[in-house]
Amino acid sequence: MTHRVFLLTVIGLLLLNFSCPLLAQESTGSGVTWNGYLQTDNRLQLKSDNDFSLQEYRLDLKTEANPTEKAHFYSEVWLRSLGFPTVQNSADLVDKNKISPLSLDFREAYVDLYGFLFNNLDIRIGRQRIAWGTADKLNPTDNLNPDDLEDIWDFGRHLGSNALKASYYLGNCAFEVVYIPMFTPAVLPQGDWASVLSSSMELPAGLTLRNLTDTIIMPKNNFEENSIIGGKISNNFFGYDFSLSYVYGRDDLPLTRKVTFTPTSTPGEVDITSELIYPRMHIAGIDMAGDIAGVGVWAEAAVFFPEEVKMVTDLSALGMGIQESIALDDKPYVKYVLGADYTFKNGIYINGQYLHGFVHERGKDNLEDYFMFGLEKKFFNDKLKIIPIVGGIEIKDFKDIENNYAFILSPEIAYFPVDNAELTLGIRLIDGKDTTIFGRLKDKDELYFKVKYSF
Repeated sequence: MTHRVFLLTVIGLLLLNFSCPLLAQESTGSGVTWNGYLQTDNRLQLKSDNDFSLQEYRLDLKTEANPTEKAHFYSEVWLRSLGFPTVQNSADLVDKNKISPLSLDFREAYVDLYGFLFNNLDIRIGRQRIAWGTADKLNPTDNLNPDDLEDIWDFGRHLGSNALKASYYLGNCAFEVVYIPMFTPAVLPQGDWASVLSSSMELPAGLTLRNLTDTIIMPKNNFEENSIIGGKISNNFFGYDFSLSYVYGRDDLPLTRKVTFTPTSTPGEVDITSELIYPRMHIAGIDMAGDIAGVGVWAEAAVFFPEEVKMVTDLSALGMGIQESIALDDKPYVKYVLGADYTFKNGIYINGQYLHGFVHERGKDNLEDYFMFGLEKKFFNDKLKIIPIVGGIEIKDFKDIENNYAFILSPEIAYFPVDNAELTLGIRLIDGKDTTIFGRLKDKDELYFKVKYSF
């Protein structure tokens, strides 16, 4: 997107936000409301050369309208300056996108129609975030929208999906059906952060790697291959919210199904090409949330029924033939989370979660365990918030914890100088073994400073 188009888009959105209330009031008496926030996020690595690891300036714009009692409109757009200059030669100096990268992120835009055909039937059409589950950000049953892992520390972030959602209400019971016509892959972290979600490839003895390339095979653009469907039933029993859900979709993270080794002109050196796919799977879920003696509690579980994916390793160019193995077994596996939170009379808030199976993990024997925790306290009429204890512990193997653990600590302090403004200073400390996901990031401790103003 050129800067001219980007600027015109921003101007158009602002004009729409300011002018639509007048038009709506003239025609229906119900105006358009808009709100959002401005957020800056700067992160500095504490090791190596103290490089900046992230720079993001985000303007979030939300628009909402109720033209009639039977209709509702909502949209959310992110206007962002994300990343650093990517100038490599003098020719790049005429490209503003390489000097100051800007992007437009179309998060949501949908319309609700209430009482559609039947009084108790509502439908929602358009790009929408369909969040399922009761746990805190880490939800095994939240599988309709693709994961947005651009920032690996922003747990629970998803993209919106172009979808049709129908909700039918019968007393305290709600029935929800979702149809998403086109599959969208997850957004992966950039650069070195991508190593968190991928395992290293072991080469046969005596071989060294020159080039590694891959090809992703997307589903065909038809109903059978591309569509995702889901359904959920929710109700309240004895003060507790329960729901049962089902999704027939795809894993939104790619899985390698074929690897080909090709020798180069240098003895013992090879090029490797891989082929990746997004496996189909059925997912059945259950969740609950409620209160026990003032303690908030929640539980959530999802059973994954994947299709079997065979792994083909082509070593024929090396005279070693073709080998087959199982990349993903078709045996069901379960991800689940248990959590609770409580606020003491003195204002101290604590929460904790136990998670079995992180977002990228597949297969019964590949699910790890995570313990997430936090403690915070506000002071001076909520002007100051201190979070001295917050983070997580990863355990890959309880039989050998000493060599299979990692931990993250992210204490921070937040100051609220005026209404709707928040300044946050924090540090992220990581340590652990290379066998774990987060242990691979132990050299990426960060200091971060964020400013957020909501309007």
